Amino acid sequence: MHFSRRTHASERALIACLEHYESTVERLYLVGDVFDEFIEYRRLIPKGCTRFLGLLSRWSDSGTPVTYLVGNHDPWHRDYFETELGVRVVRDALVEEASCRTLHIEHGDGIGPRANRPIRRLMRHPLPVWLYRSLLPGDLGMSLAELVNRRVEKNGPDPRTMQALTDYARHVLASGPPDLVVMGHTHNAQLCTWADGVYLNTGAWYEHHTFGALDTNGVHLLRWNGHLVETVAECG
Repeated sequence: MHFSRRTHASERALIACLEHYESTVERLYLVGDVFDEFIEYRRLIPKGCTRFLGLLSRWSDSGTPVTYLVGNHDPWHRDYFETELGVRVVRDALVEEASCRTLHIEHGDGIGPRANRPIRRLMRHPLPVWLYRSLLPGDLGMSLAELVNRRVEKNGPDPRTMQALTDYARHVLASGPPDLVVMGHTHNAQLCTWADGVYLNTGAWYEHHTFGALDTNGVHLLRWNGHLVETVAECG
């Protein structure tokens, strides 16, 4: 989704889409990079997305489980989402049952080219995270994160990363027991079906308003057009 302080229209569109499903949805998974940058301090969280956070809290309070799998832009959570919003935060791959399927869900940032993996380990290691939070004031820390994000995110989807995630999904499905792999990260929405199962990449909400849904009829790659849901691809 890549929310920032400048993405109010994207936030409103997502809330409208989620409210469209509110009476029927059984659970919600956020597949990483919900924010362009998210650094939670001991007593502070970043500004913005108040209405979206309120919706997550309302759903959680009403008994709808919400799971947030962190990505490469938003790994620096502490406990705000869990204690204040009732949202489960998962930092690695998650495997669980839903709608008679075994799901394997993760963001996918640890799967691409080998050159990116040391950066991922550095960003998630407790020591550099603690140093960043401790040595930089909150405003400076967030401003630096925004600057880095603008510099490194100018390119489009990386074909190597897209292929790496597709290969990884196929390997997970062939190894079992998952029969549905869900990831994000590439900003390229995909629905691939093989004999061993299905790979769904939800794409990028802020670019195309795409998302995935699972029900008893199958797996659906969908797009919100501002008023209604459109089907991009689906499989039983």
